[in-house]
Amino acid sequence: MMNISKSKYCSICQCPKIAWLKLNKPEEYKVLDSQVEERMRIGQAIGKLAQTLFPDPVDVTVYKSEEDLDISAMIRKTEAEIAKGTETICEAAFSYHNLYCAVDILHKEADGYSLYEVKSSTSVKDVYLADIAFQKYVLKKCGIDLKHVNIVYINNEYVFDGKFDINQFFSIVNLDEEVLEQESIIEDVIRRALEVVDMVDEPDIDLSANCHAPYHCGFFEYCTRNLPHPNCFDMYRMRFDKKLKLYHDGNICYEDIEPVIAGKASSYARINQMQVETLLYDKKVIMNKEGIRGFLDSLTYPLYFLDFETIQPVIPEYIGTRPYMQITTQYSLHYIEYPGGPLLHKEYLASGLEDPRRGLAEKLCEDIPMGVCTIAYNKQFECTRIKELADEYPDLADHLNDIKDHIVDLMDPFTKGFYYDKNFGKSLSIKVVLPTFFPDDPELDYHALEDVHNGGEAMEIFPKLKDMDPATRERVRNNLLKYCCLDTLAMVRIWEKLGELVKD
Repeated sequence: MMNISKSKYCSICQCPKIAWLKLNKPEEYKVLDSQVEERMRIGQAIGKLAQTLFPDPVDVTVYKSEEDLDISAMIRKTEAEIAKGTETICEAAFSYHNLYCAVDILHKEADGYSLYEVKSSTSVKDVYLADIAFQKYVLKKCGIDLKHVNIVYINNEYVFDGKFDINQFFSIVNLDEEVLEQESIIEDVIRRALEVVDMVDEPDIDLSANCHAPYHCGFFEYCTRNLPHPNCFDMYRMRFDKKLKLYHDGNICYEDIEPVIAGKASSYARINQMQVETLLYDKKVIMNKEGIRGFLDSLTYPLYFLDFETIQPVIPEYIGTRPYMQITTQYSLHYIEYPGGPLLHKEYLASGLEDPRRGLAEKLCEDIPMGVCTIAYNKQFECTRIKELADEYPDLADHLNDIKDHIVDLMDPFTKGFYYDKNFGKSLSIKVVLPTFFPDDPELDYHALEDVHNGGEAMEIFPKLKDMDPATRERVRNNLLKYCCLDTLAMVRIWEKLGELVKD
């Protein structure tokens, strides 16, 4: 019989087929998010921090090995701490028949116990209710007099003033009423899950909204393996519910999709039409030269190509910042002062030992004059970061806002349908456009970089600089600079390529 933990229970609520596949075909599970390990590390750190909300917490976590929990030992330790009357038990472990859970924080009250589930998110999500209801069910079956269930999550309105206030950092919400509806279905969910798991053949459960929510399912690629590729789920920037409607209406392959999306006027729909046209009619490229020319003619010299890298500290480190706030740590700036002029470069990377924002903002104002044309790829990110800097430093606001107001988006020729290559597929990101334009150019190969190959890795490694030995820190700093430099060099090469495409 399958053992069911709280995470497994939540996945069963999402789709019972997940449990069967995890048991019978675990190799088909695909990790869809490259940052999942970092999120787990953050979750563990936030869980440890939340324990200090209570005096003298006792953590009963026991490991068999570095990563393998000793659940039996944890259950025994939990029973011992309850018998001793310990007020706060962390990772309190309970087992009832084939059901198991470890409670983040179990706190003894005057009239019983309260459960506190800790999340590193900044809001209460519906999926958390199933998680907490399952824990409540197991604890009650184990004879725990559980009076209240609560969730502890991060208050993203908390502003760090130089002295960390844990009571302001966390929000605590009682969910006694909210979990009642979930409690009523627990036994039915478990019963259905056990029926599915015991099946010899793979359960016949079709695609649904649960494939996408509350989390993208790691078995989605497996469950769609027999669909033609590409298919309706490959449509650019189309909401999943609309893709699902295409699927259930039988409009799966591009031949079926073409008449459904024909004539729709939005820019996203136009890209969808291009996706279909390039495949069905064997068109390598669809190009609107006049549109590209119009975009290029809107640019004026000197041209500045700008890219930012950021971090998002969960626990704010700098005065005036909030949890998960984007903090700009570096930029790369390629620029050309006049037509035919040399390609020049400037850059900035904070030390990692102090608040990076002021130094970066000052250097940005020094490096980009007012009134010049600055180019970014998907400019909303850079514009938002500059606005934040302008709001933080009023004395620099006029210059920073001027930079922001003169930023042009290099992504526009693609999102507006002026150029679509069959190889773009469902993405117009710079990491897709660049290798499509320059498939074998070693100068533009992100894979050839060391330490940092994408923005996620840059975000992850920068906070570690302060703890590195000098030699390692110097190497990583150089590789951070190389990565960001390649982002703006990529923009320059794409701009040049667009010019070549429309030469008479």
